[in-house]
Amino acid sequence: MSDRFFVITGGPGSGKTTLIEALAAAGFASAPEAGRAIIQDQVMIGGRALPWADPGLFAELMLAADLRTYRAQPADGVVVFDRGIPDVAGYLTLTGLPVPEHVAKAARVCRYNRRVFICPPWPEIYTGDSERKQSLEEAERTYAAMAAIYRDYDYELVEAPRRPVVERVAFVRAVIEA
Repeated sequence: MSDRFFVITGGPGSGKTTLIEALAAAGFASAPEAGRAIIQDQVMIGGRALPWADPGLFAELMLAADLRTYRAQPADGVVVFDRGIPDVAGYLTLTGLPVPEHVAKAARVCRYNRRVFICPPWPEIYTGDSERKQSLEEAERTYAAMAAIYRDYDYELVEAPRRPVVERVAFVRAVIEA
């Protein structure tokens, strides 16, 4: 387990990526979310590994990308991850697919700091785009699935406040430095 690896998770449109970008601007190393890049790549090449076409294949590509990202981090210093490997298991559960043993094992073996930041649904800032096709209701279900899966893998959830990004950064920084 790496106590210096911190995950920020939650449903889509909850301000996760904006928070991580602000943390990176404040000097934290960061690791991007795999899902958005996979969607962009698959759309570009006409691939089928898309959440609306083949969710199982999409999950496999996310797992592979997340494993590479996990192993590629610097030898020291805090790293903030835009989602973690347990998110893949949460995604599969959310879509009604079984969680294969290799996905569960990856979530058990590749550990992050026990405290995981979770961004709650935030209707006031939620917007969809070409990669984020979920409704607000689906975003809320995603939040619940991620909360449940991280608890299942014995993480302690720390809810990020629905506050301006500067205040969210200060909150995350205070928890990480505590």
